[in-house]
Amino acid sequence: MNDRIDFNILKKSERIYLVKNEKMNPLICAASVIGAGLAIGLGAIGPGIGQGTAAGQAVEAIARQPEAEGKIRGTLLLSLAFMEALTIYGLVVALALMFANPFIS
Repeated sequence: MNDRIDFNILKKSERIYLVKNEKMNPLICAASVIGAGLAIGLGAIGPGIGQGTAAGQAVEAIARQPEAEGKIRGTLLLSLAFMEALTIYGLVVALALMFANPFIS
């Protein structure tokens, strides 16, 4: 196999683009796209269900004890932020598989 990577320089509207010409294994590309889809899909479904459940429980708790609204809202927003961070981790994995694929030589 040829391990040489060719670089072409393209000039478009006075900007220089560096294009990497490299043959990629179609199986690795397909597996990366499927993995990226699963990472973002499964990474979003759990926090989505959790956020819906947490918001519903918070509304119910505020309805039962209106005087504790401030504490409940603060706790809810903090927990929603942590749940959203899990979704962002799935997005980072998906972007890494799509654009900075470690499986391509």
